[in-house]
Amino acid sequence: MPQPDTHVFDITRDNFEKDVLQASVKTPVLMDFWAEWCGPCKALGPLLEKMAEAWQGAFRLGKVDVDKEQELAGVFGIRSIPTVMLIKDGKPVDGFAGALPEGQLREFLSKHLPAPAIAGTEAAPPPEPTASPERQESPAQAVERLRREIGEQPDQPALQLDLIQALLQSGQADAAEKALDDLPAEVRADARVDVLRNQLELARTLADAPSIDTLQQRIETDADDWVARDLLGVHLLLGKDPQAGLEQFLYILEHHRDWQDGQARKRLLAAFSMLDDAALVGRYRRRMASLLF
Repeated sequence: MPQPDTHVFDITRDNFEKDVLQASVKTPVLMDFWAEWCGPCKALGPLLEKMAEAWQGAFRLGKVDVDKEQELAGVFGIRSIPTVMLIKDGKPVDGFAGALPEGQLREFLSKHLPAPAIAGTEAAPPPEPTASPERQESPAQAVERLRREIGEQPDQPALQLDLIQALLQSGQADAAEKALDDLPAEVRADARVDVLRNQLELARTLADAPSIDTLQQRIETDADDWVARDLLGVHLLLGKDPQAGLEQFLYILEHHRDWQDGQARKRLLAAFSMLDDAALVGRYRRRMASLLF
């Protein structure tokens, strides 16, 4: 459906690369996955357009009709609608599923964008930065510190998610999985939860995997050993060379995109959600899009 407001536009596979991935480097894009038959979508859509107007160009609202753009919905792993994702610097940084009320929508956007000016009010000052732990802190030390802090501040969901991250980094996959399963319902909606589950799934993949050297030897013997490439990519992604891991997944996507029901695409999307390097993610997301579209 055409949008008269310049802050709102339709996303298709033809304009996705230019108007979403490339454009989000300068102006964030809020992707709204919807359908004509979806009742909650009809409730959420006007509120999102109202927010786009209120923010006056601080972001653009891109509408994705999942019935017409099934491949785009598949790329982002959309399982229910409405689903909303905020794209900045070529990668998703946050999102939610379901129709939120206006107050929660404003809160969601204000986490990532300057709050719009409201007549007769002054913008709230930014929160004071919190002190970060010592850079040399080991994952095991982080686990102990976060457990102490949670004991002192049990109602801080961010601390619980930080603890799960530290557990994964320290190799305590079972403890991380239990902590994820024990999260309160209101915390499970946090976008970081999906990222942590992606990390947990990847860590489980390597439980009985061969070493990096063994996998590299297998690939030298057979360049089409997709299992070896996939496991090597996971090793590298979780290790010290994530870019090399992305290259392995891209190779599979380019030469056998349907292998294991599109597992290379799923690995790339999981990796994009985990990595903090916006430039790296943007570059590889564009390469993935060029292969898919």
